[in-house]
Amino acid sequence: MNLRTTELRRAWRQSQLDGAKTQAERNKLGQFATPIVLAADIIKYAKRLLPTDPKIRFLDPAFGTGAFYSALLQQFLPSQIVKAVGYEVDSHYGNEAIKLWCEASLQLYIADFTQAVPPNSDLAKANLLICNPPYVRHHHLSRVDKVRLQRVTEEIAGIKLSQLASLYCHFLCISDAWMAPDGLAGWLIPTGFMDVNYGQPIKDYLLNRVTLLRIHCFDPTDVQFEDALCTSAMVWFKKALPPANHVVKLTYQGSLTAPKMSRMMSVKSLRKTAKWTQFGLVSAGRNSPEQPLKLSDLFTIKRGLATGANRFFVLKAEQVYDYQLPKEFLKPILPSPRFLGVDEIEADPWGNPMLENPLFLLSCDLPPAEVKAKYPMLWDYLQRGVKQGIRDRYLCKHRSPWYSQEKRPSSPFLCTYMGRCDTGRGKPFRFILNHSRATATNVYLMLYPLPILAQALLDQPELHKQMWQALNQISDQALMGEGRVYGGGLHKLEPRELGNTLIEKVFDVIPI
Repeated sequence: MNLRTTELRRAWRQSQLDGAKTQAERNKLGQFATPIVLAADIIKYAKRLLPTDPKIRFLDPAFGTGAFYSALLQQFLPSQIVKAVGYEVDSHYGNEAIKLWCEASLQLYIADFTQAVPPNSDLAKANLLICNPPYVRHHHLSRVDKVRLQRVTEEIAGIKLSQLASLYCHFLCISDAWMAPDGLAGWLIPTGFMDVNYGQPIKDYLLNRVTLLRIHCFDPTDVQFEDALCTSAMVWFKKALPPANHVVKLTYQGSLTAPKMSRMMSVKSLRKTAKWTQFGLVSAGRNSPEQPLKLSDLFTIKRGLATGANRFFVLKAEQVYDYQLPKEFLKPILPSPRFLGVDEIEADPWGNPMLENPLFLLSCDLPPAEVKAKYPMLWDYLQRGVKQGIRDRYLCKHRSPWYSQEKRPSSPFLCTYMGRCDTGRGKPFRFILNHSRATATNVYLMLYPLPILAQALLDQPELHKQMWQALNQISDQALMGEGRVYGGGLHKLEPRELGNTLIEKVFDVIPI
């Protein structure tokens, strides 16, 4: 099959089929074909979200003549598309689509998707669903259809839609039964649900029952469909419960893969907001007040690890050599802030911090008998700890084994836990950019990026430095205001207090 020739033919036949109907007829059935340029942009973005060399089980519940399927075939190898299923209620388009794609491995049904029976097995369900559902206003739906759709939607998605809801709302909810766990869905739908009362259950579904990844709102003056007078949005989510402190990417104008504006909003903030499109107005209108994020909207913040005996468990290189301790039980660890002369920690090719006096954390999960049998030098060192009473200290005696440390993987950003204003720096707190795999003790707060920020940093590593610069623009007054102060002017920040701190410049420096 020549994909380019087939697409040209499809677009030509789409135009002919549309022309054979009056605009009133197509409005009643909500039939607004997706332009191929937009379909291609959507599939390209889906490719970014999918794993490398995916095995795709594709579903389009409102197939039309197959704009999304055409774009899918052009973006992925045939070996990557395990299964493709489409539903089209109108035989006017469906019969033509069957002819167009007769050489492709496509299962196309001319049937009402809302009345079809979903697969029983997760392996038979879609892991990629892309759809431009019919935009049928509620007044074009019969009373019988409204009651049926309301019942089916509640059975499948657990939410009860108003009888004022448009048909696309039911499509989105009913598709839940057709998606495999962790499956990706992209919906091209009107923005109306974001602001109206009947859209509240849809927003509840997106925030609480799936992981909402991104909403892109197209420019209202750039109507995506020439014959539809509505503003469109692209809604992306994964069929999985949202993680704690989840953050959603909101983008505006431009294309899906090259938006003009971008910002992040926590699920917590979206739950409290009645009109979601207002965020686009805030982003576009510089006269509107910024709504800065809290650090807890971007990071999970934890104290560094507590060893219970740093002098015993945190070792210099010469100590490691003298005691001949095995490398597999040693991990690089940062020195105390007062001995850390830099705020950006570079790493060698093995991920070790390039510091003048490197330190190593001793941690072993093996039981004592195995350590004694296999690692005699480590066993001898641990016996020193027994004789010094290290094993009987509070933290150590509550660990099993006592020489095993709590898990604190390295984090790219850290903040000092406490400090004074009367130091040479004149600042009580420091933000550290860590390029190494070194962990840290509890004199630091470790900032672990939440999923959307983590993905942005993974895609564009240069953003690490920009994020660090944004952190450093947080004023001392803001940090001290969230923390507490002790006698002698000692300021301290707990993880929750740092998390409550507002970060105002992130939208300017991080394009996420």
